[in-house]
Amino acid sequence: MPETEKLSAAQRSRVRRLSRPREFSPDEEGGELNIVPFLDIITNVLMFVLATITVTFTTMIDTQPPSVGRASARPPTKPSLSLNIVVIDKGFIVSAFGQRIGEGCQGPGSGVAVGRKTTEGQDYDFASLTACAKRLKNQVAEAADETAATLTANKDVPYQVIISTIDAIRRGDDGQELFPDINFGVPK
Repeated sequence: MPETEKLSAAQRSRVRRLSRPREFSPDEEGGELNIVPFLDIITNVLMFVLATITVTFTTMIDTQPPSVGRASARPPTKPSLSLNIVVIDKGFIVSAFGQRIGEGCQGPGSGVAVGRKTTEGQDYDFASLTACAKRLKNQVAEAADETAATLTANKDVPYQVIISTIDAIRRGDDGQELFPDINFGVPK
């Protein structure tokens, strides 16, 4: 076995000094990771989510999404009301029996069937819309059992106006069920 060289005292001192664990300065603190601030943030976010989730899902309205196309649509065998309501900034455009309903909801025509009470503000005339839907439903005896209506709105119509429109055409003032099945249409 070859003989190994002996280290001098200076070399041994240098090896000892270099192999000793290094002391970290306070700004380089190594070792443990402090996760307490991170947990504080996560706890606050979790509390916020739990507090707001009950507010977010308080009301649900059953509706049908717009259909892409009707491949097997056949013509109706009896007169169909096919009530369509479009909410615009001037009021409600109503169409039924395959034609537009004129102003005042009295018969065929063009324009807005039910206008707004005032032009400034959000004063939509929901009572007149309910009366119009009831009048149209009672015009033809075969349409009395129809429960579906299509609702479409412009993109600038507030959400509350859409919900109030749904409420107005679902049930009449006397409690008569008008159109409880609301389908959303896509504006073109």
